[in-house]
Amino acid sequence: MQIVLATSNGHKLKEIQALLPKTIQLLSLRDIHFTSDIEETELTLEGNALLKARHIWTYCQSNGNTSVDGVIADDSGLEVHALNGAPGVFSARYAGEPKNDDANNHKLLQVLEGNPNRKAQFRTVLAFVSAKTTFWVNGIINGHITSSPKGMNGFGYDPLFIPDGYQETFAQLTANEKNSISHRALAVTALLEKISIT
Repeated sequence: MQIVLATSNGHKLKEIQALLPKTIQLLSLRDIHFTSDIEETELTLEGNALLKARHIWTYCQSNGNTSVDGVIADDSGLEVHALNGAPGVFSARYAGEPKNDDANNHKLLQVLEGNPNRKAQFRTVLAFVSAKTTFWVNGIINGHITSSPKGMNGFGYDPLFIPDGYQETFAQLTANEKNSISHRALAVTALLEKISIT
C-alpha cells in the first residue's frame, strides 16, 4: 500500500514511517513532485489536517498518481492549560514568521514566566483521504512545560515538554522511547485501526 504523507517536514516523515507496518510505503511530497505550499487557513487542527489531505489527494488524482492508495495529513499542536489551549493550531508560528522552533520555545517560556500552572498536552490530528473514505483521528499525551529547554533530540517544543510519568523531556528521550508514547504514535495507532476496518 502506498500512502502519501502531506508534509515537507523530514522529522515527521521519519517519525511516522517508523510507526507504520512494512506493508505501507510512505511517500513524501517530494516523491510525488509536489512543491507548492498549502496554506493552512482553518482555525482548528482537524480543519487543517483535512484541508491538506484533501488537497494532496486531489493533486494525486489530477496528476495521474494512480498507485497512491491514500493520503495522510497531520496537524499537531501544543495546548497549554494556563493559556486556554494556546499556542494550539498556531504552534508552528507562535513567535511569528518565519517559523522557528527556538523562537517559539523562547516565547512560550516568556509567556509562562512566574505561572505555577505548567500543565499542557500535545495533540496530533491525522486526517486520511482515499477513494473510499475520509476521516480523522486524535492522539493526545498529557504533561507539563519545563522552566528551560532540555535535550537535543526531537523538534518543535520537545525540549520543553515532559510527559506525565517521566522525568525527561521529549528531547531527552530516544526516538524509540518517544515513539512508544507520543501523541503522534497514539494517532497513528488509531489511524491504522480505522484503515483496517474501512
